[in-house]
Order: sequence, then C-alpha cells, then structure tokens
Amino acid sequence: MIKEKETPELDLQTDSDVQKELVLFNDEVNSFDHVISSLIDVCGHTVEQAEQCALLAHFKGKCGVKNGSFNELFPLFVELGNRDLTVEIQ
Repeated sequence: MIKEKETPELDLQTDSDVQKELVLFNDEVNSFDHVISSLIDVCGHTVEQAEQCALLAHFKGKCGVKNGSFNELFPLFVELGNRDLTVEIQ
C-alpha cells in the first residue's frame, strides 16, 4: 500500500492581517486634554481609557492605544498624526 505524501499546511496570512499595535509617544507639546479628546474621537476610547493612555505615555514615554491589523490602524495613525500626536504602528 502506498501512502499519500502529506503536505504541510501553509499559513497564508498576509502582512495586513497580522496584529499590530498603535503606539502613542509622549511629547512636550500637546496638552493632556488634547491627547484625551483625540483618543476618544479617533480611537473610540472611553474617558477613563483615554486618561489612562495619556498618563502612561506621559510617565512611561509611550503607550499602546489600539490593536488591530495594519489596515485597521492606518487611518487612526493618519488622523492622530494630523492632530499632531506622535504615533507609530508597531
């Protein structure tokens, strides 16, 4: 009896499907109120989430504010950048 050769399953996950993180960096320019309102408007954070992220970025230097695919995060990245926040997709 001849056995069929098994082929390994390929993970066809594209780069745009890989989970990324949108990271907010501390700066000395923007007020807490501006950062908080931007996170609420752009990322859909609650007031409490936005305040926590603003404080973490201030004291730790950066804070992950949203997770998702690159395609999901890119519009948020652009809008937060338009509001003069320093952000990066990692």
